[in-house]
Amino acid sequence: MILEKLTLPDDIKGLSNEALYTLADEVRTRIIDVVAKNGGHIAPSLGAVDFTLALLNVFDPLSDRITWDVGHQSYAWKILTDRNSRFDTLRQLGGISGFTNRDESPYDPFSTGHSSTSISAALGIAAARDLKSEQGHCIAVIGDGALTGGMSFEALNHAGHLQPNNFIVVLNDNTMSISKNVGGLQKYMAHMYASKHYNTLKQQIWDLSSSLPSSVRRRFIYGARKLEESMMNILVPNIIFEDLGFKYVGPIDGHDIPQLISIFKRVKNFMVGPVLIHVVTQKGKGYTPAEKDSASFHGVGPFATKKSKTACKEGISYSEVFGQTLCELAEQNPDIVAITAAMSAGTGLSGFEQRFPERFFDVGIAEQHAITLAAGMTTKGIKPFVAIYSTFTQRALDQIIHDVALPKLPIVLCLDRAGIVGEDGATHQGAFDLAYLSFIPNLVILAPSCAEELRAMLAWAALYKKGPVAIRYPRGKAVCRQIRLDSFELGKAEIINAEADISQPTVAFVAVGDALQTAQDTAELLAEAGIRPLIVNLRSIKPLDEKTILALCKACKYIFSFENGSIISGVGARMAQLGCGHKAQVINFGYPDEFIPHGATPLLKQQIGFEPQNLASLVLKRL
Repeated sequence: MILEKLTLPDDIKGLSNEALYTLADEVRTRIIDVVAKNGGHIAPSLGAVDFTLALLNVFDPLSDRITWDVGHQSYAWKILTDRNSRFDTLRQLGGISGFTNRDESPYDPFSTGHSSTSISAALGIAAARDLKSEQGHCIAVIGDGALTGGMSFEALNHAGHLQPNNFIVVLNDNTMSISKNVGGLQKYMAHMYASKHYNTLKQQIWDLSSSLPSSVRRRFIYGARKLEESMMNILVPNIIFEDLGFKYVGPIDGHDIPQLISIFKRVKNFMVGPVLIHVVTQKGKGYTPAEKDSASFHGVGPFATKKSKTACKEGISYSEVFGQTLCELAEQNPDIVAITAAMSAGTGLSGFEQRFPERFFDVGIAEQHAITLAAGMTTKGIKPFVAIYSTFTQRALDQIIHDVALPKLPIVLCLDRAGIVGEDGATHQGAFDLAYLSFIPNLVILAPSCAEELRAMLAWAALYKKGPVAIRYPRGKAVCRQIRLDSFELGKAEIINAEADISQPTVAFVAVGDALQTAQDTAELLAEAGIRPLIVNLRSIKPLDEKTILALCKACKYIFSFENGSIISGVGARMAQLGCGHKAQVINFGYPDEFIPHGATPLLKQQIGFEPQNLASLVLKRL
């Protein structure tokens, strides 16, 4: 085993080509075995193994700073940069992160988790390097999907303007056909464009042309560039990178390790400004099920490697409830459309995409565009449902405020993965949406406690025309309660233990969304001590049921909020603003003022104290 003998990344530099391919196979096996137990992003990381080895063979990861976009391609990077011994702890509480993390390793120059950031971050590192007169290369690795995010093009444009030397962008393209673009002639052209002689000659020609009259020189340079561009257009896609000011090299077979090493070595000695190296890879490389169905194996839970199937969970998820309900509503209303940002399967919209392809819009990793696209649609009478994970919706806050809420445009924002999501960690926890949405005028915010409430809220929102609606729901299996689907009423809370007298309770629990189950479980523990709180399912976060809350404030000595989000700017804070603090003590149970790490959701809730046993103890102490 070569992998077991490696201690530092420098050990890769002395390996033969045969040993490098053997090591690549061992790394893939390691990734598959660990992800099968822990879950994770298997297909992207399998595809990136070979060019990761080539990067570490050519560059020094401590002096040449390599920044990974999102970080879900970086499992081989983690294994080969002194974390193999800890890789079994991937995405586990107290273990290593599923993404690159500065706090985890000196080999990670930037902490990642959201898309389209690596070029900006690497350019910032390069600019700081130059200001401090330091050496070394700055390299950004970015997937082709991340180029759908506008931030990546903002960074490409700025890099083309700054023209930093020793700045390299590696574009991992896993959607193009290798056989179509990578042949003998293309390999020759890629080597030529990457050669020192060619680029020196090209610069000399530009310098010599300076003696020509300006009008003639412009025509000469234009003609020369068009000739070069014509040659490249025959063989090379994405000529746009040259227009943005980058030296383009590729496309290169991202699994041909010797050729990758050769190209990286040539480009390492370039002094011609920023360079983009286009590598073409196969997502899921080396694991047949992931090769055949890379979408399903992009990010997975634990699975059985022999059967090659993800482990099934009983019951329907909230995402599936959303997708099925939206299909039913779309059957009745031809104006309903679905919009997502590269997450059709994750948000439960695969069925909608199949049944209504002309009414389905996947905009790529472009959350800002998704929101304003929906806003534009509403001006022509279309009813858009925009499904984005809670954590990714943060990227479109400005558009929600100015393009949607201000003009009162009736889009429906469906926030999947609200609350703790588990192993994906701090960058993916949906902890802040209530806080950053609650201050926006004209925006209705709803939080279902069960599958039936989600269905009812979606049906209500489909008919609402006075402004935008945000519906937040958690990851995982949906709770089922026997309630009427027409029972939802905007601004009206539900008293769960209806037999209780709202004018007499000493203690009340006010719950948000799936935290209702936590409140009920806590109440069961307290019943043993003779304490029976009134339990309120808030449902409508904005507008609040002020009448019910003020009645509780008047009747109760203690009100406890149960919130699956940050307690800062949460529902408890809103109740205090209503004046509850002058009549009753309001105590907030929710997520603390800290970033919640990665790990299994039950363990994370236990760590932050948001689980029934701890909460019951806190209530008893307060009483």
